[in-house]
Amino acid sequence: MFLFTDLRDEIKAYLEHDDVIQVCQAFLVAFRAHDGQVRRSGEPYICHPIEVARILASMKMDAQTIMAALMHDVIEDTEVTKEDIAKLFGDEVANLIDGVTKLKQISFRSKIEQQAENFRKMMLAMVKDVRVILVKLADRLHNMRTLGALPPSKKRRIARETLDIYAPIAHRLGMHNIRLEFEDLGFQSMYPMRYRTIRDSVHKARGNRHKIIEKIEEELKEHLKKHQIDYIKLSGREKHYYSIYKKMLNKGLSFNEVMDVYAFRILLNNRDNCYRTLGSAHALYKPVPGRFKDYIAIPKANGYQSLHTTLFGPYGVPIEIQIRTKKMHQVAEVGIAAHWLYKEGNTKIEASTARWLKGVEEIQEHSGSSLEFIEDMKGDLFPGEVYIFSPKGKIFALPNGSTAVDFAYAVHTHIGNACIASKIDNRLMPLSTPLMTGQTVEIITAPAARPNPAWLSFVVTGKARGNIRHHLKNQQLLDAIELGKALLERALTHASIDLDALSQSTLSQSLLRKMEYESLDKLYADIGIGHRTANMVAQNIHCLHSPSADLQQTDNTDTALATAQPAAPLLIKGTEGMVVSFAKCCYPIPGDEVIGCLNAGRGIIVHRTHCKNALLTLKRNPEHCIQIDWSPSTAADFSARVRVEMSNFRGALGRITTEIADADSNIEHIHSDESDERYFIVTLTLSVRNRVHLARVMRRLKGLRTTLRIYRLK
Repeated sequence: MFLFTDLRDEIKAYLEHDDVIQVCQAFLVAFRAHDGQVRRSGEPYICHPIEVARILASMKMDAQTIMAALMHDVIEDTEVTKEDIAKLFGDEVANLIDGVTKLKQISFRSKIEQQAENFRKMMLAMVKDVRVILVKLADRLHNMRTLGALPPSKKRRIARETLDIYAPIAHRLGMHNIRLEFEDLGFQSMYPMRYRTIRDSVHKARGNRHKIIEKIEEELKEHLKKHQIDYIKLSGREKHYYSIYKKMLNKGLSFNEVMDVYAFRILLNNRDNCYRTLGSAHALYKPVPGRFKDYIAIPKANGYQSLHTTLFGPYGVPIEIQIRTKKMHQVAEVGIAAHWLYKEGNTKIEASTARWLKGVEEIQEHSGSSLEFIEDMKGDLFPGEVYIFSPKGKIFALPNGSTAVDFAYAVHTHIGNACIASKIDNRLMPLSTPLMTGQTVEIITAPAARPNPAWLSFVVTGKARGNIRHHLKNQQLLDAIELGKALLERALTHASIDLDALSQSTLSQSLLRKMEYESLDKLYADIGIGHRTANMVAQNIHCLHSPSADLQQTDNTDTALATAQPAAPLLIKGTEGMVVSFAKCCYPIPGDEVIGCLNAGRGIIVHRTHCKNALLTLKRNPEHCIQIDWSPSTAADFSARVRVEMSNFRGALGRITTEIADADSNIEHIHSDESDERYFIVTLTLSVRNRVHLARVMRRLKGLRTTLRIYRLK
């Protein structure tokens, strides 16, 4: 009970009397619900929620958040229900507790899926009320502080999860103190020997650094006083063990190189004094070129504001200085919690954080599964940022490694979906170009443009990845509907059944009920994607169309339906979208004799008729093969593979690439094998329009005097 007494005394200092009474009642509910439960360490379980509440009370959080912290485990671990909480304390507190409660009533295929779904549930609850994540972070922080009683394997698992997910979330919300403690505690549990080594080395180095720190601090104070700049606090900053470890690991530095940097922080009353102090510091010590950052004029995505500069100090030692106001420091330490307006009962958060929360909601809308959601979220939790300008001067903060496509989606979803090119600092650059801070990016769009699947290989933001996937899924569905309808029309041609007339008749409803579909579009989509064959559906339509026919006659007709091939083949243009693909085993191109093989989930795969894989499918599942041909209007580019055997001489590959370019073709992939000192073999994947175009390319290569043999791979 003495722990709660400390909590009560702490909240009395800033909460109203009625709110304190409500918190006390919440404590009694939690105390009774957890009565008899103990933690792995042996202490009463109620100690944990009280400590979680104390962490939040230290941030001056409101009464509802403190109450939710005290009862955050009662729904998950006791007989108390959400409805019970709502009756006693209202829906607001009940929803906060439910947001951090794990899903137990649903069965999952794996532990990973369960963890991902719990994470998604928590993040979506955070979008509705950001206090959910504050309770969860405080809960995780106390758990990390008390990991000692757990077995090593579980400690490492929880530490890894904390470093990968919760520390980045704390950083994204600007909660610097919690992030640093997460990292140091996680580091201690993940790598205990490395942690102890760095800790002991820091303690040993601290004594050697003491005189230099005192000298620098004294000189800075005297210089500020000389320039009549009033400061609130000037102090040295301790480096955290995990940040030392990461610098050594990522930058290949020794411990002494990391510890050679002396860090200081100066707190002032207002923004003007921050810039005056910066100028004064630069007058005292020479600044290191390229190491100044103004996060006051351009705040970080999590609302962080400060001036950062690196100077050459006495004895040539580097000095890192952070300059900020007291209010900026408060935001830097506790982040989003610093913006809570207790009396008004709502949050006043940075616009950038509000945009991020909105982005979380958009990622959820476009994610197909919880695993996909958490994968997309990781891109938005990276700590590093780049700051990009739009042509009108608006600033966008994006994760490190972001590309023009990420920027386009950050501006607006419609801009991202329609982008075709980008100008970076007025120069046309590929959409995959990584962006750098300070660049101005202009996105060029086209009304008919749509996202390219290849973009998924280089975008890093969750919003971009989620929107691209969402659009591609929708496009695949539309392509599958169009293809499925065309396949069914072909299957019904000899039965003289008009598919358009069928869709308007009551017969379509009977068909949908029999085949358990909600609409004809869903049936067409399943045919187009290869989950059902058009001939099988045609059999069902014929049976419904002729219910009074003789059974034997119907059976014979069904057999004919199943085996007959329509006279007119399905025409392929090469622009059908995601439901028609071209086999990588035989690389068909216009002019080749081709056959279509239905593949569940992929639609039609086009093969050359003599391809071994196509012949195998035709032998085993003839109903999965359809007659196709090339449309006369085919204008797309296709891949073809050729092999060239030639004499080995300097510049041979250059001659090959020149001839291919002169033949209006392009090399998609090239691989060379040296046969011996005199000969080598080059395998090329070329982009061509048809067999005539390929023949022209091969003739040019054959005309090289060093070419011994050239042939197309089958």
